[in-house]
Amino acid sequence: MNLHEYQARDILRRHGIPVPPGEVATSADQARAIAARLGGAVVVKAQVHAGGRGKAGGVKLARDAAEAAAHAAKILGMTIKGLVVQRVLIAPAAEITAESYLGIVVDRASQRPMLMVSAAGGVDIEEVAVQAPEKIHRLAVDPRYGVLPHQALGVALKLYGDLTRARAAADIMQRLYGAFYAVGASLAEINPLATTRDGALAALDAKIVIDDNELTRHPELAALRDTSAEAPSEVAAREAGLTFIKLDGSVGCCVNGAGLAMATMDLVKYYGGEPANFLDIGGSSDPQKVVSALRIITADPSVRAILFNIFGGITRGDDVANGIVQATGQLALKVPLVIRLTGTNEELAIEILTKAGFSALSDMDEAVKQAVAKARTA
Repeated sequence: MNLHEYQARDILRRHGIPVPPGEVATSADQARAIAARLGGAVVVKAQVHAGGRGKAGGVKLARDAAEAAAHAAKILGMTIKGLVVQRVLIAPAAEITAESYLGIVVDRASQRPMLMVSAAGGVDIEEVAVQAPEKIHRLAVDPRYGVLPHQALGVALKLYGDLTRARAAADIMQRLYGAFYAVGASLAEINPLATTRDGALAALDAKIVIDDNELTRHPELAALRDTSAEAPSEVAAREAGLTFIKLDGSVGCCVNGAGLAMATMDLVKYYGGEPANFLDIGGSSDPQKVVSALRIITADPSVRAILFNIFGGITRGDDVANGIVQATGQLALKVPLVIRLTGTNEELAIEILTKAGFSALSDMDEAVKQAVAKARTA
């Protein structure tokens, strides 16, 4: 679950990280009032779950309250990477002399949280990784102990030659790890960690992504979810109990089981296609899940062919077949459908599909080949 910047800033502030004040506005009048209370120059920042807000015109400097209101009026309603801006953050402008990056991410290779820092802050860390990877310093964190003081100071000294500033940065790193751990995040970053004109450090921007598996333990965090800022397909999938991730390809995939879904996407790419999504209906035998899954896939205009890949274990093949028949009866299917179905109640499933005018394959490779070919010619 992505948090908005203002929500991430609140979490960092609660963990003792120096974060400048700021308030959220949903109208130009609110932006004017907030800017007047803060006094002086302010920054008006679009609050959407997308990077590149500044490049898209979603971050503006305002010299006074009137200019803040004018910028807010233009930014509110703006679309950034397909997301409509519904609120803006108004925060004091800062005089910056240097910018650094601090981030913690779950690293699959080391199976540990990874602390990453760079003196090249203020830009996307992905750009730094490509253009100047030597500027990124990493520390694999032992989750039994967290970020220890001597480790944090050693990393901080790679960013700051001044010992006082390095100690301040080391303290922020330890506090960032505390916030990361407390909310069950998969990513927590400060970019930039700015050095102001008086030499102090301040987190001017923050990003936190929370592992969805943590939300049952943290209902207060689940309440922060902004469904209006998420893709409608992902909201619909979550409400239907499906695991869904939108991708950029043209082969819509509906699979039971995460491992089989990953293997399916690998095969789609192996045979020259691109998956349009990851969609796992799980081990349920509820035909309605299949109906919901097909409704989500068919709503994607980039899908040129649909592949059902079902290996029945806990999932019963006849229930999936009934779901396909129900779904295609309710939806106007405008793209080719390829079905691979084997396992539990396979014979009954094929009988159901045949009566409805469908055919089913048992070979996974052949089904993927057909789906990729149909997507190319659809």
